[in-house]
Amino acid sequence: MINSFNKIVQEDLTFITSVDLPWHEFEGKSILVTGANGSLPAYLIETILYLNRIKFKKKAKIYALARNREKTDKRFASYLDDDNLKFIIQDVCEEVSIPGALDFIIHAASQASPNYYAKDPTGTLLPNVLGTYRLLELARAKNVSCFLYFSSGAIYGSRENNNLTAENDFGPLNPLSIEACYPESKRMGENMCIAWMHQYGVPIKIVRPFHTYGPGFELTDGRVFADFVKNIVFNEDIVLNSDGSAKRSFCYLADATVGFFTVILKGNAGEAYNVSASDEISVKELAEKLISFFPEKKLKVVYKKNEKQGYLKTKILKYSPDNSKLKKLGWYENYSIEAGFKRTIASLADNNINHI
Repeated sequence: MINSFNKIVQEDLTFITSVDLPWHEFEGKSILVTGANGSLPAYLIETILYLNRIKFKKKAKIYALARNREKTDKRFASYLDDDNLKFIIQDVCEEVSIPGALDFIIHAASQASPNYYAKDPTGTLLPNVLGTYRLLELARAKNVSCFLYFSSGAIYGSRENNNLTAENDFGPLNPLSIEACYPESKRMGENMCIAWMHQYGVPIKIVRPFHTYGPGFELTDGRVFADFVKNIVFNEDIVLNSDGSAKRSFCYLADATVGFFTVILKGNAGEAYNVSASDEISVKELAEKLISFFPEKKLKVVYKKNEKQGYLKTKILKYSPDNSKLKKLGWYENYSIEAGFKRTIASLADNNINHI
């Protein structure tokens, strides 16, 4: 019997692969995906495996790189017998060896949660710099068709105006602040991609995701959407550690996944693309909306001082991403905040509640 989590994922995969993209470019190809346990790269992997099942006569082969065997086996439990999925258990900062041809590299290995910035800044930045170096050299040696680098909306830094943030708009980052370990290293990773393309002809493309939520996130992730979903699932009042005025865009994972594939298959080499929802809402508004979606739970918003040890709060109150460049490639949003969060919470219904 398919549980709710799998049912939601299957519906998402059906939607993703129904989008009009040149999926045939993956047929029979070899693809390396790093950070495979993460919810974003895991959906990319599952999409290719789904295409193998429903569309491809010549199967694509995926090399899924992750550090933790136990987490990997758990995340991909339904695919452990799939001969087209090969696991590479190692740190991305070590040299990566792939036998034979390699056509695509998707580098998504990174500690993106603020939970890690203070307690493991070196472990946060190294995959974005040393790991990127290892993979760019592999891409160069294998003459890949596309190298996709997962950057972040955090690289834009602090911007004071109210204009939408397009791909060429940047504000300052303080390299002497420990929380800069993530955005500064993402910036360096982007520049490395451009350098390897300029000097060696590696065909790089860059995506900059903003807040992306959906099935697969750990409840201990630390980002606001994970905390709020945890509260809803466990019938707890939603706790705000601030006045909730900070604004963010929240994009459902299936929509974001289509965005990533759109960049791989239709984007221009050497360019970056924001992958985000079009509208921003405040953290307070999100909390109130989530409560309103489940009135039977009779929950409320509670304001409480942040007592998390080692959590570094971002000082950026607003990002205002401009996703028009991605939309010009034909991408569109399919899921509203209500639909996306209801699907995320429904995905937990019949599971051991340890991830979302």
